[in-house]
Amino acid sequence: MSGGLPLRQDLVGLQPYGAPQLTVPVRLNVNENPYPPSAEVVAAVTDAVREAAASLNRYPDREAEQLRAAIGSYLFKQEALSFPVSCLWPANGSNEVMVQLLQAFGGPGRRALGFAPTYSMYPDYCRDTFTEYLTSPRNSDFSMDAEAVVQAVQETQPDVVLVASPNNPTGTAVDLSLIRAICESAPGVVVVDEAYAEFRRSGTPSALSLIQDFPQLVVTRTLSKAFAFAGGRVGYLVSHEAVVDAVRLVRLPYHLSALTQAAAIAALEHSSDLLARVADLRTTRDETVEWLRSRGLHAADSDANFVLFGIFDDATAVWQGLLDRGVLIRQTGPQGWLRVSMGTPEEMATFRQALEEVVPA
Repeated sequence: MSGGLPLRQDLVGLQPYGAPQLTVPVRLNVNENPYPPSAEVVAAVTDAVREAAASLNRYPDREAEQLRAAIGSYLFKQEALSFPVSCLWPANGSNEVMVQLLQAFGGPGRRALGFAPTYSMYPDYCRDTFTEYLTSPRNSDFSMDAEAVVQAVQETQPDVVLVASPNNPTGTAVDLSLIRAICESAPGVVVVDEAYAEFRRSGTPSALSLIQDFPQLVVTRTLSKAFAFAGGRVGYLVSHEAVVDAVRLVRLPYHLSALTQAAAIAALEHSSDLLARVADLRTTRDETVEWLRSRGLHAADSDANFVLFGIFDDATAVWQGLLDRGVLIRQTGPQGWLRVSMGTPEEMATFRQALEEVVPA
């Protein structure tokens, strides 16, 4: 019992997931796009939501057909890859997409395999769906050794493999040859989490290009990061129609509101505007890596919009020192490392000044 309530035993004593939400001048802790939507995008989203609001007495399209079509158009424009609506599925952020996948393909008596350090929510997704979560370690530079990965897959025989590329919190991209090797050896579904795909460096391909070859491959993405749509809460998966049909079995009725669908469609129609600052953030990321290394710190190579850096004897003290100076970053694994999201030039200048004061060269 917890407070007199019959709480599940595996939840007793746990704290809800979430990065600190603090009111500080510079927030660089949750990998948001720091540039807000333009006035044109705000107007388009407002008009779309206003139109949808006129029929709020009716349930939304539970299959989100128009939104799925808009996602397909965006992917064709961005990746030059064509996917029918039947191979696309949106939900409330890629978080809900992941939970739906584990509801469909995980569950009691089943297991998922991840590669640590990786996204801290994967264990929670598994816990919430009663799926056993196993991990295999990455290399010291956070890359993945193909032989070790395939061996881990063969030994554990997971029902679901979770591969983040670019990986959070390290920013590491995974080579397509390794994704292919995993798909060839995995007995179950292979989920490639591409939440930060739009930030990857030029020439880094997406796992979307492998979907045609592997019916068990699923690629998940989100509008929260590069799209500057974190408040909209929309993510999606791309896979074969059979995977989408499986997820539709477990999705809640009307899981995406009419307002959410309308806003997301309007945002996707203005993708060029919303993604306009992605190149700037890539440049900021690379410059930040160089600057951190010039100060004698370790900084992981990143294909995302954040940089993992360290290694500190007392990372908590460094985090607190930055916070005392009005800069909030993320204290996350692995031990001794900190993660900073890319901000505006002014925000990054404040971060650099604060870090120079906390950690002298």
